[in-house]
Amino acid sequence: MRTEDVLASSETGVWTWDGAHGRISLDATAARLFELPAEAVTLPEAALRARIATEDIIETERVLAVAEAAGRVTETRMRVIGEDGRVLRTVRNRIRPVREGEPGVAGITSGMVGTVMEVPGTPGRPASMEWDWRRAREAFVLDAGQAFSEAHTAKDVLRVTDSLAMPGFTPDGIAVFVQEGDELSLVDYQGRDLEGAFDPFPMPVERHYPATDVLRTGRAVYLATPEEYESRYPEAWTWAKRFRRSSWAFLPLVVAGRTIGVWLAAFASPVGFTIEDRSLLSTIARLLAQALSRAYLQDTERELTADLQRTMRPGPTPQVPGMAIATRYVPTGGGLRVGGDWFDVIPLPSGRVGLVIGDVQGHDVRAAAIMAQLRIALRAYASEGHHPDAVLSRASRFLAGLTSEFDQGTEEPRFATCLYVEVDPRSGALDISRAGHLDPEMVFEDGTMVTRPTEGGLPLGVSPEEDYPTTRLILQPGETLLMCTDGLVETCTRDLESGWARLRKAVAGVGGGGGGDLADTLMGTVHDAQEPSRTVPRQERDLDDIALLLLRRPPGARKGPPGGAPVRRVVLTIAQSEPARISDARGQLETLLHDWSRKDRLSDAVLMLSEVVTNVLTHTDGDALLVAELSGPPGDRLLRVEVSDPSDEPPHRRHPGELASSGRGLLLMESLSDAWGYAPRGPGKTTWFELHEQRPGG
Repeated sequence: MRTEDVLASSETGVWTWDGAHGRISLDATAARLFELPAEAVTLPEAALRARIATEDIIETERVLAVAEAAGRVTETRMRVIGEDGRVLRTVRNRIRPVREGEPGVAGITSGMVGTVMEVPGTPGRPASMEWDWRRAREAFVLDAGQAFSEAHTAKDVLRVTDSLAMPGFTPDGIAVFVQEGDELSLVDYQGRDLEGAFDPFPMPVERHYPATDVLRTGRAVYLATPEEYESRYPEAWTWAKRFRRSSWAFLPLVVAGRTIGVWLAAFASPVGFTIEDRSLLSTIARLLAQALSRAYLQDTERELTADLQRTMRPGPTPQVPGMAIATRYVPTGGGLRVGGDWFDVIPLPSGRVGLVIGDVQGHDVRAAAIMAQLRIALRAYASEGHHPDAVLSRASRFLAGLTSEFDQGTEEPRFATCLYVEVDPRSGALDISRAGHLDPEMVFEDGTMVTRPTEGGLPLGVSPEEDYPTTRLILQPGETLLMCTDGLVETCTRDLESGWARLRKAVAGVGGGGGGDLADTLMGTVHDAQEPSRTVPRQERDLDDIALLLLRRPPGARKGPPGGAPVRRVVLTIAQSEPARISDARGQLETLLHDWSRKDRLSDAVLMLSEVVTNVLTHTDGDALLVAELSGPPGDRLLRVEVSDPSDEPPHRRHPGELASSGRGLLLMESLSDAWGYAPRGPGKTTWFELHEQRPGG
């Protein structure tokens, strides 16, 4: 016994919906129940929707959404209607969603499968009483309005228009025309007999054609019969008759009193175009016009945004001799939310290289325009050979003058954060000036990432007379300099501290790899950090633009035994006028020893560092050069700290009394360190101490 015979004998039809192509297949029984010839057929979704009460379609879609989410079988009832709007019968559907990847019906990767059978009418209640024509049209308009509101592009709008099933009748073909100069162009056509639809277009607006008349007059043209079409537009009829349509409606697409196009709805069956029909078509035309206008505007914004980003993106990154550079730029705004983030790599006349990264306040076209001008100005000042502090000072004056002239008192002036680094490729020396930007990060060869605090000033454009001090750091072999904008670190749900913690965890395993791998790892963490929030509006949850620049010094020049563990190193200069940087030095040493197993000795190392650096600033007239190095395999490492100064006078042991406030430095070194000493270096000396991760002798 075949299943098909059993279903047919019980007058139960079978149907499938192919969601990928928007087509429905019916067997002979299902086709008969939907008032089609009693034979198997495959037809577009809109053709079947036109035979079902609109209210029932909307209710079915709600039920199916719940069923699809739960992955279970559901049941719905539908009223089948004729072309005059009368209810012919009520049918019951049992439906099962088919998700992509699940076992389902052959040829259907996603969609629905189901059975349909007729529901006997209620005794004493005629079918016509179950159908309210006016309510059906109101429900259809609401459904169409929701569908148009969810369309984001012009193609989406036209696709929605083609899928609309008007109650009682539905177009067999639709088209949208627009005026381009003195010509009428066919933007899109949906329907059968596609071949030849675009032949006469574009055509002059002066030609006698229904759509051109609508453009010129702003009034709709309804042609109820082929004879009416031929008598009113004989020239156009010789082309239009090939499509074998019976009725046509050409309606103006009006937005804010301006006709932006014409909508054609062509019908295979005759339509009388009653007052109700014309009212419904006019309502759909107004919805279509608003949706197209919005979509065209969004399409224009997307194109403008893409053009701005392509134009303002830096060109090919120049090579830095002996070093590797990796860059990333990701714009994440939508519409015209063009960010002001940028980076640049500038070859300097001295043979050095300038690295710039910055962020202009705001996310709009104006921020992008200011960024472009500021980037050009910074490149010009750097190319003239100015020192980093002078480059930022000049850029700040330039931006202050630019925004004050541009605003003319209508808005607050814009500012920009910036980090400028002048790199000496031979020695790895980095001269850094910072204007309100994030401090640079250093990634060691073993994946440890530490912040390198630098002196800085106010953001560019805030104070034209602001000074920007310079900090010198050394990029050691195997280390990577990381410069980024705050979009890489912050999100709406994560602050800077948690953002840096996320990045440090991510780079722990790739620190010794190539710059490209490290850059990809860093960018990948941003999407992982985006947490959906029910309390934050969607537009406020958008990520910020991201600019990232990495400079890596290959480990080939690193000293040490072949195959030995990577060496971590901190090099820092503390000037006589910067005693507050002793705190930065302590913080960097603590970061360097973040995985030091002897936690009880960490405070000893920090205390001895403070003592040595303070002695240099107190008892000499020069700056202190700090070099802290951690070497050896984990668990058996050696910390060596060297502090150099320009004085050749050796440290003296003192014997302070109980009430003395100083003179105990060497006593601390002897009692806390595993070894210490001093040695001449050039015109000055170097004081050093060492700590072992394991105590000497076990």
